[in-house]
Amino acid sequence: MELTAAHWLYAAITIIVIVTMLFRRGVVLPALIGTFLIGWIYKDSFIGGFQAVFNANLVAAKELFTIFLIITLMVALLNSLRALGADEKIISPIQKVIKNAYIGIAVIFGTTYLVSLFFWPTPAVPLICALLVPVAIRAGLPAMSAAMVVALAGQGMALSSDYIIQVAPMLTAKAAGIETTAIADKAMILSLITGGIALLITYIMIRRTIRTPNSELAEMELSILQGKQNAEVEASAATENQLNDATRRELWAKLFAVFVPLSLLTVMVFMFYTKFNPETSGIFNGGDGAAFIGGVASILLILSTVAFRRIHALDKVSDHLTEGFVFAFKAMGPVIPIAGFFFLGSADFTGQILSLGEDVAKPAFLFDLVASAQNVIPQNPFLTGFGILLVGIITGLDGSGFSGLPLVGALSGALASGVGMDAGTLAAIGQMGSIWTGGGTIIAWSSLVAVAGFCGVPVLELARKLFIPVMAGLVISTLFALFMW
Repeated sequence: MELTAAHWLYAAITIIVIVTMLFRRGVVLPALIGTFLIGWIYKDSFIGGFQAVFNANLVAAKELFTIFLIITLMVALLNSLRALGADEKIISPIQKVIKNAYIGIAVIFGTTYLVSLFFWPTPAVPLICALLVPVAIRAGLPAMSAAMVVALAGQGMALSSDYIIQVAPMLTAKAAGIETTAIADKAMILSLITGGIALLITYIMIRRTIRTPNSELAEMELSILQGKQNAEVEASAATENQLNDATRRELWAKLFAVFVPLSLLTVMVFMFYTKFNPETSGIFNGGDGAAFIGGVASILLILSTVAFRRIHALDKVSDHLTEGFVFAFKAMGPVIPIAGFFFLGSADFTGQILSLGEDVAKPAFLFDLVASAQNVIPQNPFLTGFGILLVGIITGLDGSGFSGLPLVGALSGALASGVGMDAGTLAAIGQMGSIWTGGGTIIAWSSLVAVAGFCGVPVLELARKLFIPVMAGLVISTLFALFMW
């Protein structure tokens, strides 16, 4: 398609969005204005600009609602478990295993990773830090080291693959115009490589700081940390004890502390089995995997609420779902207008956004720009791969990790054919850069603040210590992707 003024405007707005991210500012405003201007210029209609803004948000919301719903259901389930006290009982047996700092590192890393895979790091961090970190500190692991391990496992490794809930790969795949599975499996492998390298370097950095169990310094750190946590925990417990019958609550808490993890682990094992079994390899294509997880979470939510609340479950299920939706829209709401703008880069969505007829040629602003510049773009997979990684890191500077996924997805889809690479590989590389940065490992204005707060360490110091391990992991995982795929 011949380039129009709207194409060049799209290029200019994309550059503005990237620069805005570099300055750690929100990009919703330039995305909305850019969508309006492109609709106006392309259709030569001022009214068309207003329609484009609404349609872009509507199309993005429809395409991404699966993501909102799965987040809602998982958070609602976690809230129902928290009301029972089952969330603490899920973790408490693990406390007995932590005999020294080395075991503490392994247990915190593994537990944080698994819990974050199913519930995301944001709700998992308070649970892990309140129950496991104090035990690890008493066993000789410094609070800063514990915070580094939590961030690497949760905000980094689990969130960057998002293999179970699949919010990140779905978001990236939509913009790239490919199936979610084309990204999810590769992102999982790259996240394990990045996390493994980062953890190894982190261990080398912290091994000399490890202390003997119950040392004076460990007890001092522990008292400071627990002083910050106790007030909130006691207030919460007092409220719960006033509202609930303690004996019955204890019984159901123990039951669901076993039943829910077993159910979710069974789901995880079954999903892995279907991937490696040729007869069932296609059973979870597209969004079917998320639908399966969401359906299981819904039934577990009902069971856990009805078992304890009985007749009051009619109201409490609604409350938990409402809390889940609030969390989902707080976490993902700003992504909708950003995704709407970058959906203009693909011909799959421009017809709906710009209200074009069925027989009208659909522009793909980003894809058309890349196609027209193929002769001047270096046809080098190495440069392209690290270029996408850099774009992902830049987009992660806003502290979200998810707002940049539509951009890296769209760029990956547009650049892949020109350099002879798989779009899923490029998109997975970009996803690593965006989420490891903005998801909360190397910038202080992200959810890393929560990790630092719950572990009682300075967030700027935590971000500084994580920078080298994370960047080394990203570089090595990108090299692996370029040579293997």
